[in-house]
Amino acid sequence: MTEAPQEPSSARRAALGVSTDAETVCGIYGYLAEGGVKIWIDGGWCVDALLGRQTREHPDLDVALAREDEERFIEHMTDLGYTKRRDDNDTAWNYVVTDDRGRRVDVHVFEYDETGRNVYGIEYPHGSLTGEGTIDGRTVACVAPEWMFAFKTAYPPAEKDLEDVRALSETFGFEIPPTHR
Repeated sequence: MTEAPQEPSSARRAALGVSTDAETVCGIYGYLAEGGVKIWIDGGWCVDALLGRQTREHPDLDVALAREDEERFIEHMTDLGYTKRRDDNDTAWNYVVTDDRGRRVDVHVFEYDETGRNVYGIEYPHGSLTGEGTIDGRTVACVAPEWMFAFKTAYPPAEKDLEDVRALSETFGFEIPPTHR
């Protein structure tokens, strides 16, 4: 006897949404969590998570991912219809996965040794991935506010970065450097 197909979980249904909106982000986050894959929200969605509200549209979702979870991450994202995009800018530790709708997840892989020193990939300082925020009512792990502010002020800003820096400054009391005023 053939079994009837199972209805996808609510997290999987949400992750299969149409755009990189809050529902899609929460769906991806939830689906990965259900599968035992921990990610930390980074980038613009991290800023919004820390603020507890969406401040702008986001063309992609940036995530930090421990190297030990990368294989399972790829398997789960494949289940959701995402594949690695092939690009000359890709590295083994920083690449983009996309789906056939054009949604993008920018993946930042890292690894710490037993002392907390970064030994592979994106150099997230030890302690920087201790933030907690909220997206669409869901609590998510993310970059800590002081580190997100430091990351956002470490390069010449685009207009969206200036807005993010202002919002983080207003919420957390960080002093905006002259380059970002």
